[in-house]
Amino acid sequence: MALLGIDLGGTKLAAAVFTENGETVSKEVISLMGRGGAEAGALIVSTIKKLLNADLFEGSRIESIGISVPGIYRIKEGTVWAPNIKGWDNYPLLEEVTAVADGLPVTIDSDRACYILGEMWQGNARGCRDAIFLAVGTGIGAGIVADGRILRGAHDIAGAIGWLALDTPFRDEYISCGCFEHNASGEGIAKVAREYLQKQNDYAGELRAKPSEEITSHDVFAAYQNGDPLATTVIKHTIEFWGMAVANLISLFNPEKIILGGGVFGPAVSLIPEITREAARWAQPISSGQVGIVASSLGGDAGVYGAGYLALEKYRSRL
Repeated sequence: MALLGIDLGGTKLAAAVFTENGETVSKEVISLMGRGGAEAGALIVSTIKKLLNADLFEGSRIESIGISVPGIYRIKEGTVWAPNIKGWDNYPLLEEVTAVADGLPVTIDSDRACYILGEMWQGNARGCRDAIFLAVGTGIGAGIVADGRILRGAHDIAGAIGWLALDTPFRDEYISCGCFEHNASGEGIAKVAREYLQKQNDYAGELRAKPSEEITSHDVFAAYQNGDPLATTVIKHTIEFWGMAVANLISLFNPEKIILGGGVFGPAVSLIPEITREAARWAQPISSGQVGIVASSLGGDAGVYGAGYLALEKYRSRL
C-alpha cells in the first residue's frame, strides 16, 4: 500500500509517494513557473495521473491522496483561496482532483495544518496530541493540533496568526498582513530594516551598501552575523515579537511542543534559545515550563509529509 502526498507552494509543487510507515518511495519537485488558475490545477492533475500509473515498490498501488495548499481550504465547498497563486480565489480543486483520482479518497488541507501533521507523523512532534507549528517565511501562519485534532475554526481560517495584535498603536501597514507578520515575517524583517534605515541617517554599516528597496531578510541575517549594529537592533526587535507570539500560543493552548519552521528557520534556528527566554517572560509560567520549543526536523518537506499523513488518515478511516 502506498500514499501520495502533494504540497503546492507559491513557486513549486512537491509530490512524494510514502509507505504506510512514512518511508519515502519517491519524490519530485516541479517549478510552477508562474502558473496560476487552471494551469496550476492542471499541473496537480497531471502529476497525480503520472504517479497513479507509475511502477511502485513490490507491486503496490497508491490507495489515498493528500494535498497541502497555501492559504485557505474551504472544506465544505472543496475550494481553495490561495493569494500567492493567481486566479485561486475560489478554486474548485477537490472536484478537479476527484475526477482523475480513479475512485481513490482525496483529502485537502491548508499548508499550515499539514506542517504540524507532518511533524507529528515523522518529525519533532511525534507522540504529541497538542502541538503547534509556527511557520515563518514570506508570511506567518500556525498549524494547531489540540487534543489530536486540527483546529480549523468556524470558517477554516484558524491559524492566521500573522494578524496577532502585539503592538500599539494600530498602523495602516497592518491592514494587509497583520501586526505580527509586518514585524517578524521574512518580508517583515526586511521592512523593519528599511524603517530603521530611514530613521538613522548617521548609520553607515553593511545594510547601507544596498538600495533600501532591495534589502531582504537574508541580508539582515548576514549583517547580524557580522555584528552590524542596525541588523542587531532589527533581529532583537524580531526576537521580541516571536517571543510574544510563542508566549501567547503557550498561554492559550498549553501545547506539548511548539515547532518553529518555514524559510526563516533556516537562519533563525540559532535564535531559538533567545526566543524561548523571551517567551518565558510573557507566558503562563506553569505552561511555559512544560512546553518544548524546537526547530522543525522536516524543513521544507513538512508540507508534503503532512499531505502524506492526510492520505494515511483518510485511508485508515475507510478500513
